[in-house]
Amino acid sequence: MIFSSLLAIFILCLTHVFVHKLRLSGLPRSKWLSIAGGISVSYIFLQSFPELREIQEKINHHEIFSIPGFREFEIYLISLLGLTFFYGLENRTKKSSESSREPDEGGNERIVGIFRIHIISFAFYNFIIGYLLLSREDTSMAGIMIYAIAMAFHFIVTDHSMEDHFRDNYKKSGRWILVLSLFLGWVTSLLFHIPEGYVGIIFAFLAGGIIMNVLKEELPKERESNLLAFCAGVIGYSVLLIFIL
Repeated sequence: MIFSSLLAIFILCLTHVFVHKLRLSGLPRSKWLSIAGGISVSYIFLQSFPELREIQEKINHHEIFSIPGFREFEIYLISLLGLTFFYGLENRTKKSSESSREPDEGGNERIVGIFRIHIISFAFYNFIIGYLLLSREDTSMAGIMIYAIAMAFHFIVTDHSMEDHFRDNYKKSGRWILVLSLFLGWVTSLLFHIPEGYVGIIFAFLAGGIIMNVLKEELPKERESNLLAFCAGVIGYSVLLIFIL
């Protein structure tokens, strides 16, 4: 299990380091980005949502927390919170005219401020992903690698977005911060154990964030996304999950 997670964290870190070498920028949007988005979404709907249902049952059983009027739905509200949080982050970035998906000026203080907010948020995001490698329901080698592959493709999407927004800031420091936070999350999972129900809450927040971060890249008209490639990613990874799980 430790070896599998070490291999997985190595793959995820390499994704951050080398994704900019893939040269995925430009319009129409690269079909590989759409495929990666499809894989991420299929993982969430076919693997994560069933896990969330089990987590909700455990939360109810152990009475970890309860939201009046929403019993049986608390975990899905956490997912919605994750989606809303990353929507707000993206909305804040887009409203800055200086960071409108064009090369930024390194000395611009407003750009640097927005970049810091973005990178801190995604460092937390990566910390969660790293921690969950060994703290999810399924910690078999197959389960860990399925999770890692889905997250690696997801990183292709999110890293491309950050590079588009922030260019030099992302390449010089951003990707290394993401690598470090990912690794620290994994190390933390080796040293500390968070009660299962609380891990589920963290996982639910992550699931909502993944959905938002994929769809914000696929849906806008100006992206000229590749529908067939997105569907290929969804169908291909869905079939793989159905046969393996």
